[in-house]
Amino acid sequence: MNDMLQKAHLVIEGTFIYLRDSTEFFIRVRDGWKKLQLGELIPIPADSPPPPALSSNPYQLQPPLNPILSANYENPALHLVALNMPFSGDIRADFQCFQQARAAGLLSTFRAFLSSHLQDLSTVVRKAERYSLPIVNLKGQVLFNNWDSIFSGQGGQFNAHVPIYSFDGRDVMTDPSWPQKVVWHGSNTHGVRLVDKYCEAWRTADMAVTGFASPLSTGKILDQKAYSCANRLIVLCIENSFMTDARK
Repeated sequence: MNDMLQKAHLVIEGTFIYLRDSTEFFIRVRDGWKKLQLGELIPIPADSPPPPALSSNPYQLQPPLNPILSANYENPALHLVALNMPFSGDIRADFQCFQQARAAGLLSTFRAFLSSHLQDLSTVVRKAERYSLPIVNLKGQVLFNNWDSIFSGQGGQFNAHVPIYSFDGRDVMTDPSWPQKVVWHGSNTHGVRLVDKYCEAWRTADMAVTGFASPLSTGKILDQKAYSCANRLIVLCIENSFMTDARK
């Protein structure tokens, strides 16, 4: 248990851990661990073969998927990637982007594709690279010609046939883990924060509060639709500057 607490910062939110010695099951949540209550034991027949041997590690972590290794970093570009699960309007988005990028093997800095109380979405990418680099998905397919083109006032039109992948390599447009194919952004079409439409600076999941988000079915990433902050929607992360080798 002490080892699990000490290494909590290395574990992605939503990870399950089983302690063999105590036969207890835990899930990593935002502020720590929660113990799961298991049902009654279903005995295995006495003549069943033994399970595969485990390592001496008292709890087993599945290694993170690493699809980013297939990305071509020889061609300068900025990657737009989704978090591995949908979120309501109460989210520490920049931290989640940083943590999941590291878990996927990325060393470059990823920021949330959201306007915040400190910064407009349009300024999240470093100024020198807002026009010079294409915005691509995890596999290097072009979504936008450059960062500035998203904020021309046309709603950030993109090719809806180009997938948007999560950090663990799933297509958010088709994977059922994201029932609502809608992206939070909290901005107007020029990427400027809308203080009455960004879930109280992304600090509330109150059903009565709304935030702006964009249905991907529109072929736009900045469509101006209001959703209750209780909705669990897609959250995107943008690589905010190019690194010549962003892999471990």
